[in-house]
Amino acid sequence: MPPIHQRTDRGSILRAHTTEQAATLLQVKPQTLRAALCRGGNYLGITPVKRANRFLAWPADQVEAVARGEVA
Repeated sequence: MPPIHQRTDRGSILRAHTTEQAATLLQVKPQTLRAALCRGGNYLGITPVKRANRFLAWPADQVEAVARGEVA
């Protein structure tokens, strides 16, 4: 069950970061995210969505929660 404080409005659901943006926020290299995804299917519990253009979209709310020290 999602936490009660999780936003469910359309703007927050559709908001996502690129791999480079997520890596910057998480203070890691982009390759760290890609490697973790290949090895375990996620990075610290964050699973990106693969877009039609083959790029990864990392859920902004989860990335920002981990960056703040919260659990994704």
